[in-house]
Amino acid sequence: MRAHEHDDEILGKARRQLSEVAARLGRGKTRKSPDQVEAEIAEILKPRWLSRVISTTLTGTSPAELRLIWRTKPAARAALEEELFGKRILVTDKDKTLATTAQIIADYRSQEEAEDDFRQMKDPKVVSFSPMFHFTDHKIRVHVLYCVLALMAARLMVRQTAQAVSMPMSVRELLDTLAGIQETVLLYQGERGRPRARRMLTETTPTQQRLYQAFGLDTYAPSSQ
Repeated sequence: MRAHEHDDEILGKARRQLSEVAARLGRGKTRKSPDQVEAEIAEILKPRWLSRVISTTLTGTSPAELRLIWRTKPAARAALEEELFGKRILVTDKDKTLATTAQIIADYRSQEEAEDDFRQMKDPKVVSFSPMFHFTDHKIRVHVLYCVLALMAARLMVRQTAQAVSMPMSVRELLDTLAGIQETVLLYQGERGRPRARRMLTETTPTQQRLYQAFGLDTYAPSSQ
């Protein structure tokens, strides 16, 4: 991942989390005290420079009255872009007669993306290469093949999310968010006969709703009837 894209991902993640907190408070769906909500907001803004770019205001004294207002400060973002974003020094032993500056940068970025994929395959829960319960060579090759295919599919989903709905997300974050979109069965007991079952989706966050639309999940969702 390029440095500037990584910065955008950090900022985008914080915005989504704050939007979800604000939406939850707006619906009165919290039992947290003001201090607990402040701690939750502080944890969201804890990474690196986020508190310099995003300002928050929490109002209300009781859980039902709590409301969150937040905004991104354009001037602070512009200052950070000049100071920090995208700054990186490359040192190489390649001869300039054999590789241009553009080629050196392209090679470096490709290497970083490949390393990201290797790190992803070490994730024990998402697109994981291990544990591997195979011992023969041909079964190990098949295992490696479907792990790589799973990583390709996950990376394509991340790319679609970033391009279609402007939400840069990591593979782990994207799949965890999608996993939170679940189906439940409600049983209604009438006066006679068997209970009537109705399948429906559980309540979703604003981020999950955008992903739901981006991937066309309504095709696989239970009917509202």
